[in-house]
Amino acid sequence: MKIFYLEKKIKYKFINKRILILSLTHRSYSNIHNERLEFLGDSILNFIITKKIYYQFSNKKEGFMTRIRANLVNKNNLFKIAQNIKLNKYILLGQGEIKMLGQYKISILANTLEAIIGAIFIDSKNIKIVEKIVKKLFFNYKNNKKILNKKNNHKDYKTILQEYLQKIKLPLPKYYISEKKGKEHKQIFVVKCKTKIINKIFKGIGYSKKEAEQKSAKQTLIKIGLIKSKINAKKK
Repeated sequence: MKIFYLEKKIKYKFINKRILILSLTHRSYSNIHNERLEFLGDSILNFIITKKIYYQFSNKKEGFMTRIRANLVNKNNLFKIAQNIKLNKYILLGQGEIKMLGQYKISILANTLEAIIGAIFIDSKNIKIVEKIVKKLFFNYKNNKKILNKKNNHKDYKTILQEYLQKIKLPLPKYYISEKKGKEHKQIFVVKCKTKIINKIFKGIGYSKKEAEQKSAKQTLIKIGLIKSKINAKKK
């Protein structure tokens, strides 16, 4: 079966091929599916990433390390890594999900990647083997190298806005999706950010809810003067 070509991509050969197949089986395909493996893989991935961050940033506080981990294990990042190994070619989906192009959905690809990590642990019974594979998949990925570069580990826009509002004792910002555009497998989200600090709502547009939220938070920060826009910076 073609799914076994995936072993070459992840650099691991399964002893029990049924575990590999199970990790690739979406609930739309069968009543016996990969969600338990996904649950396990999520925990293992968080452990391995946390361990890496803990030792690499030995002088950093918990909040900093939490942000780095969130940037590495969020669904969008998992989706990009899944794309790198062309995981969409190997997922087992029901006909209804195939018609909806489920093999390109961020959530399905990200969840399946976690299931594979869980499956490798069950098959190998060796956390060090899983750790070695995760390091190859995650830390050789160009974007993750940037995240792990100390110079690039600044707070994200949502965090900056939230911490500022807490500091001046105002309610936290509210984000809500005002519009969705495009096909389901490649939707564009329009998110609006509402705060008590300014009588105006700012919107952000992105290929995920999280990206759009960050952009709307950024526009709010620019307006209240906490950060500068690139346009204004160039003028100076």
